Amino acid sequence: QVQLVESGGGSVQAGGSLRLSCAASGRTFSRYTADWFRQAPGMEREFVAGISWVGGSTYYADSVKGRITISRDNAKKTLYLQMNSLKPEDTAVYYCAASPKVGLLNRPEDMDYWGKGTLVTVSS
Repeated sequence: QVQLVESGGGSVQAGGSLRLSCAASGRTFSRYTADWFRQAPGMEREFVAGISWVGGSTYYADSVKGRITISRDNAKKTLYLQMNSLKPEDTAVYYCAASPKVGLLNRPEDMDYWGKGTLVTVSS
């Protein structure tokens, strides 16, 4: 079992930066693939970035490549999402998610555990 709690959301102007954190409980977080998803009003939940527990490989949605970086600190059981050059279209509730499965996990149905989300609002 893994419990996930996101923090770090807020309001920022276009071009600004935010760093989201996701604190995990459970002893085996280091052996979970961890992702960030987001959901804008009226839209489906979409993949943003993921990091594997095997080798630490990272993968990103095309819409955020070059602007967003995912990382994890297994000793602190924390997942991060550094977001730079934010755009109004990045406005959404951001969720962290985890799964013990290995591989490219970029669909909501791939993930087993979810946080409750943190809101990011980017104004123009």
